[in-house]
Amino acid sequence: MSDSVVVGWIRGPEGQAAIDAAVEETLRRKGRLVVVHSSRGGGEDASEVVEIRDALADLESRLSGEGLEVTVRDFVRGNDPVDDLIEVAGKEDAALIVIGLRRRSPVGKLLMGSNAQAILLRADCPVLAVKAK
Repeated sequence: MSDSVVVGWIRGPEGQAAIDAAVEETLRRKGRLVVVHSSRGGGEDASEVVEIRDALADLESRLSGEGLEVTVRDFVRGNDPVDDLIEVAGKEDAALIVIGLRRRSPVGKLLMGSNAQAILLRADCPVLAVKAK
């Protein structure tokens, strides 16, 4: 197993919480950070795609500026985001996957997010799930 930390990123507080935790873990492990963003494509308008790409470029620049070895993978190929994240983690022989969770109602907690649940069940390495503050 490598020292790579793979983090699933989305725009919003959950994505930022995942990045913060992943950076902390990457620094602790003296490893490499792989940021994965995945969308099925076709549902976003052009301005949203540009915003996401700009946010990913800013994120990569900021994290690299902090001395981290960072790779960003942005997928728009019709796959389920879970499949993309699991595939990257496997190819990287990841030591850890980090994901952000949304706050949920008591009933929602019983069901958990379908993506989060699928990642927890399918991952071959430990998964750190964090909530936004």
